[in-house]
Amino acid sequence: MENLWRDSDAEAIVAQYAKKGVSRDLALRVYTTRLLGGDPRLVLHGGGNTSLKTTVTDLVGDSWDVLCVKGSGWDMGIIEPQGLPAVKLGALLKARKLDRLSDEDMVALQRANLIDPSSPNPSVETLLHAFLPHKFVDHTHSTAILAIADQPDTRPIADAVFGPKMGFVPYIMPGFDLAKAAAEIYEQDPSVEGLILDKHGIFTFGDTAKEAYGRMIHYVTLAEEHVRTRRSPLTPVTLPGKLAKPEEIASMLRGAVAVDRGEGRFDRMVSEFRTSPQVLEFVNSAQAEDILARGVSTPDLSIRIKTGPMILPAPEADKLGDFRKIIDERTAAYVKAYTAYFNDNDANDDIKRTMLDPMPRLTLVPGLGMFGHGRTLKDAKIAADVGEMLIEAARDAEAVGRFQPLSRADLFSLEYWSLEQAKLAGAKPKPLTGQVALVTGGAGAIGAATAKAFAREGAHVVVVDLDGAKAADVAKSVGNNAIGVACDVTDPASVRAAFDAAVKTFGGVDIVVSNAGAAWEGAIATLDDALLRKSFELNFFAHQHVAQNAVRVMKAQGTGGALLFNASKQAVNPGARFGAYGLPKAATLFLSRQYALEHGSDGIRVNAVNADRIRSGLLSNDMIASRSAARGLSEKDYMSGNLLGQEVTADDVAQAFLHHALAERTTADVTTVDGGNIAAALR
Repeated sequence: MENLWRDSDAEAIVAQYAKKGVSRDLALRVYTTRLLGGDPRLVLHGGGNTSLKTTVTDLVGDSWDVLCVKGSGWDMGIIEPQGLPAVKLGALLKARKLDRLSDEDMVALQRANLIDPSSPNPSVETLLHAFLPHKFVDHTHSTAILAIADQPDTRPIADAVFGPKMGFVPYIMPGFDLAKAAAEIYEQDPSVEGLILDKHGIFTFGDTAKEAYGRMIHYVTLAEEHVRTRRSPLTPVTLPGKLAKPEEIASMLRGAVAVDRGEGRFDRMVSEFRTSPQVLEFVNSAQAEDILARGVSTPDLSIRIKTGPMILPAPEADKLGDFRKIIDERTAAYVKAYTAYFNDNDANDDIKRTMLDPMPRLTLVPGLGMFGHGRTLKDAKIAADVGEMLIEAARDAEAVGRFQPLSRADLFSLEYWSLEQAKLAGAKPKPLTGQVALVTGGAGAIGAATAKAFAREGAHVVVVDLDGAKAADVAKSVGNNAIGVACDVTDPASVRAAFDAAVKTFGGVDIVVSNAGAAWEGAIATLDDALLRKSFELNFFAHQHVAQNAVRVMKAQGTGGALLFNASKQAVNPGARFGAYGLPKAATLFLSRQYALEHGSDGIRVNAVNADRIRSGLLSNDMIASRSAARGLSEKDYMSGNLLGQEVTADDVAQAFLHHALAERTTADVTTVDGGNIAAALR
């Protein structure tokens, strides 16, 4: 592993933070923390921490010896000085004299001694950092170190690889007991430059940031070299001659891992697909299932991927009809095994716990790669990241000897650790968390407002528009990992490609808003046939193309969904010279009824929104000025010409679509959003 310390970079960051009143030591602590956090082979999604012992002055001028230690929630790769909250060191050291200290009391002690009470919680390994005497302490979950630490008998291998300069700490769950044990082992030989924690990771320390970081890189490199000399090719399995594509099984898999809450309600997952030569070598091997059945490479991974991945057989392209049944069977087996794991371990004490949902967060598929699953795309990506590192650590541990990670009983203690559960409890899902919404005409006023409304409620949004650049701009403004997709909704192949893009990015689709449309004027008796056909292509057949793909994906998922149409006032109360628009819109309204009739049994709710007089591409500012002038009205009076006397906006229409996305017991409905127009009211 390359040592990335550069004197020039270190001095640049010292100078940068000196202008903000940050000390040299803290600036260098930030610098090396970022170096460690920037390499996923060392630190991945919270798997590591660093500290600095220094002196600070509080608001009233008193000076305190403190431990600046990584705060909970901070990413080491982009950490700032405030991500290393200062804790009074004296109180932490005094705690070492205690015989026991509960996790909750440990957290309270640390928070009570923060210099800044608004700081994030200090790391759960704060006491271990405090009990070691060194100025700088670094901790990582290096995959190469884990290849050595995850062995049936780690100590002899660790001694052979690292020599006498590394102490060895048998596995103890993070917290007060581990901190005391690690300090005692260090004190048995203060000449050591670090500690190997069995089944856990590595600590290194030094008098300077450069020294502690350099020692980390040195000992990780020793581990890498040891592993490299022992790697051998895995035994490949025989794969089908024609494999299915990832997107062909993604929706089935996503539906299978959704948590069924009963009565047609599901907590859905988002999926992230990953593949690489390294991933494929492992998932295509005969050893993969046996190796990963033993557990995860470091106990904190249980927070991300539970007891390990679900493994499917390779999917044959010509037998996809049978593959959903296989997925369901494997998922049921995973759920049964996880439930037994919970029940067996929960019975070992008097603590009352509630089982987390038992669905897998990582699925390996020979021939393809792997899928990470999570309630958000961020969580799914984390699961996939963790999966890649798990594969590397497990493969290398098997090369060293035998991959033997922490036992399930010890793993349970950490997965259901009160401190970790408190973190999860703080992340409350929004109404549409886990759902994927696809909106056509997404760059227009109503489409963009709808996309934003859905994203605010937790959905990941696919913004579809003829203008791909505008779709991308709207997606960027929407946030929550929304994507923009160029699509001609009058072209069935283009519509299929848009849905495929949604499946590739998120695993599937749950809500579809078929909103794209355009209006042409002309007297019906003299209307050009070509223009009328053009309008039908966009304002009717395009909705059919979208609906067909929505049903295809939703049925593959098996978790229902919402199919929503923009029907327009013209479908109910036609205006003169607007037949080219109103006729296909009326057909689209009845299209929505037909889909509701035929797919209610699939759990797909189908509804329409009847909106009128909305500032948009259909009703531009120039049109508003022209029409209001022709009627002798002000623009304000023209736009508020309804029973409520209020202008209706694209946001109001978006709220109607959002209502239908959330209305679990409503289908075949038409919601009018026009401020009140008796002539357009449904009878």
